[in-house]
Formats: sequence, C-alpha cells, structure tokens
Amino acid sequence: METFEITDEYIQLNQLIKVLQWSNDGAHSNFLIDEGQVKVNGVKELRRRNKIYPEMIVEFNSQKVKVIASNE
Repeated sequence: METFEITDEYIQLNQLIKVLQWSNDGAHSNFLIDEGQVKVNGVKELRRRNKIYPEMIVEFNSQKVKVIASNE
C-alpha cells in the first residue's frame, strides 16, 4: 500500500484523487466519486469534498493509499 503525506490537517477527497493522478482533472475526480468508484476506509464515498485525515485509507481501481501526517 502506498502512502501520501499531507502537511495540512486534511485534504479533500476530490483533491487527493487529482494529486495522486488517479484522474485527469478535478471534473474527472468528481465523476469518479459520483459514480461510487472511490472508497474511504472500505466504504463507498459519494461526498466529493469529504475531508481525508491522516490514517484514512482511500481506494480506487485496485489502488490503495494511506494518508499520513507530515513530520513538520
């Protein structure tokens, strides 16, 4: 499983999908979420701007990433 480090308190789900390059752009990220293709902690997530905090796991298309906090 990959990890993704954030420096803020959280990252929005649609932004995370875009940054991870699981989508081409923000509109595509929103489409993937709307279609129920994204899971957060094993549960289908339909909220585009769901706040993703450290220790949460996001899944899409057999890919998984665990969000971790920066050590700064």
